[in-house]
Amino acid sequence: MYYSTTYTSPVGIITLACDGDGKILVGLWLEGQKYHGHSIPEAMIENNSMPIFDSVKSWLDRYFAGEKPYISELPLAPIGGEFRQEIWNILCEIPYGEVITYGSIAKKMAAKMGRESMSSQAVGGAVGHNPISIIIPCHRVIGSNGSLTGYAGGVKTKMKLLELEGADMSKLFTPKKGTAI
Repeated sequence: MYYSTTYTSPVGIITLACDGDGKILVGLWLEGQKYHGHSIPEAMIENNSMPIFDSVKSWLDRYFAGEKPYISELPLAPIGGEFRQEIWNILCEIPYGEVITYGSIAKKMAAKMGRESMSSQAVGGAVGHNPISIIIPCHRVIGSNGSLTGYAGGVKTKMKLLELEGADMSKLFTPKKGTAI
């Protein structure tokens, strides 16, 4: 069983999802986000009184107030296969207000797997399916040329989140076309 609630943020309505005990966050999606709720294997029941939701809402309040809450403050259990889990762990290592390229993540992942190389596209697929947006900071991943591409919540939202974090936007740009604009 999974429960859900909503949170009103500066980037729109956010849906939160937790496990049946209400102690572990399993999902956080922006309204209209690609793959919204996709990782949850059954219907979610709305329940605003689960213990984890208060903690997550407090974390989000501090995040949107410009504070730098730590990912480790929250018990997270994103649902996904081993490869995706490894990618999401790498995302959690990206410092607040900084960005990393899909290619850099691919190199890290290849090293972890003992391989010579890894496809940036495979990494992009795992990043795009991140079921705990914002907290697991997939918005901090950019194209090798500085393009703000590939955010399931939309490039405008990605820009807002990076600006909120004080990221250096001077070398970043919005793509003219793409699937996640």
